[in-house]
Amino acid sequence: MTVSYTRWPDDLAARYREKGYWIDRPLTDVLTRHADSDACALIDGERTFSYRDLNAASDRLAAALQRQGLKHGETALMQLGNVAEFYITLFALLKIGVAPVNALFSHQRTELDAYAGQIAPALLVADREHAFFASDETLSQFVATHGSLRVVALRNEAGEHSLEAMIDEPAGAFVASPTPADEVAFFQLSGGSTGTPKLIPRTHNDYYYSIRRSNEICNFSPETRYLCALPAAHNYPLSSPGSLGVFLAGGSVVLARDPSATLCFPLIEQHRINVTALVPPAVSLWLQAIQEWGGNQQLASLRLLQVGGARLSSSLAARIPAEIGCQLQQVFGMAEGLVNYTRLDDSDARIFNTQGTPMCPDDEVWVADENGNPLPRGEVGRLMTRGPYTFRGYYNSPAHNAQAFDGNGFYSSGDLIAIDEDGYITVQGREKDQINRGGEKIAAEEIENLLLRHEAVIHAALVSMEDSLLGEKSCAWLVTSRPVRPVEMRRWLRELGVADFKLPDRVECIDSLPLTPVGKVDKKMLRQWLAERAQA
Repeated sequence: MTVSYTRWPDDLAARYREKGYWIDRPLTDVLTRHADSDACALIDGERTFSYRDLNAASDRLAAALQRQGLKHGETALMQLGNVAEFYITLFALLKIGVAPVNALFSHQRTELDAYAGQIAPALLVADREHAFFASDETLSQFVATHGSLRVVALRNEAGEHSLEAMIDEPAGAFVASPTPADEVAFFQLSGGSTGTPKLIPRTHNDYYYSIRRSNEICNFSPETRYLCALPAAHNYPLSSPGSLGVFLAGGSVVLARDPSATLCFPLIEQHRINVTALVPPAVSLWLQAIQEWGGNQQLASLRLLQVGGARLSSSLAARIPAEIGCQLQQVFGMAEGLVNYTRLDDSDARIFNTQGTPMCPDDEVWVADENGNPLPRGEVGRLMTRGPYTFRGYYNSPAHNAQAFDGNGFYSSGDLIAIDEDGYITVQGREKDQINRGGEKIAAEEIENLLLRHEAVIHAALVSMEDSLLGEKSCAWLVTSRPVRPVEMRRWLRELGVADFKLPDRVECIDSLPLTPVGKVDKKMLRQWLAERAQA
């Protein structure tokens, strides 16, 4: 039994194998190639795991799950945070050919119900520390609702469902049996900002290539000491090159529960971390902490900071080497596949002002106009892509796939980009993140990046609000280090040369911006707040 998914056409599959992108090895190879190594693989608080430890623990759990009746080709719903058990469980499931959905720890009942409804999982792996699974009542309700669930494994559980107890069971004569390399290894979550994220089937072949090629570009090695501060299950800190890239290279991963400076700076100093990955809002907070604490001494070992997940403004980018004291690498990618990096030997101008180039020679990327026709180099339009690690369709979503792909299998991500003559991509915003103010189009991201250049602005989000005359007006939601007045922000933008129609019609200051389950700013919530205030 295997999980169904949209396959690559035979001619492209043959090309990708011929060029060595697909090597027909399972993802378990990332770990098992180091099975006899006593080098440090993973640090989680006071716990340290060698590669030998990590491989043996995943073998023991895999054997325990097999004994409980889990079968090749079944699926699992897994929700674990930044803990060692996340990787132990992921590799265990890969070893027995069970494809998990890796839910983020921030996900709640609505998302979990939706994922389980899509994949009909045989196994639930969760943590009693999560508010939803802390209660026996809600756990029982969830299991009863999803009748496919036969096995439950819970972290921080003392009873029969203890994940830790399963990991401690002897492996016996366990022999790994991953699914074939051209079948689904696991599901990624789409980073879409509306509705329930759709499921992205990732095969061993395509995902393993993405990791290997990322390592080549980012120079990951046995000396790499990587701080995983973003959610471990998210595609970016998992594979770009992320933790799996570190394991492949034989380096060390150190886990942080969140990306706060308070937590991460001491970990970087203690473990001599030389690489980590952040999203732009976390970068802003790190820079703020450096200013408030009087220096970056704790970050002396850091050599490379990857920033992705959203566009990084050029002004913020330039501050990273100057104030954090390490090299910046911009990462622009998606759980659906395509990943772009600025290269380590690129000029500062490239690194500060672009989101890099595709990592594979066979990444086909072009820019489409509103009608799906190609645009010349330098013009802004919709990103279209296909390649050896970009999926061919969301799981069981034929209606959505018909909209997301063109007739030649090119995926439209919804990103608005421009590609220069040298192939470097600059992200201009999202196709659906535009405000139409009386016929004038405002790209929210453009104004957000300019607002972030103001010395008092930590986070910024621009959203639409209904207007009877113009159809839509704009509201800027700001997180600031000091009180600011709307007139000050409009004057600031005007002095930067921003057209009057782009100036925010309204400015609201707030302690923190609401986030979606995948960590993006929840603009739907911000628009809802505006609507509620208008009715009050």
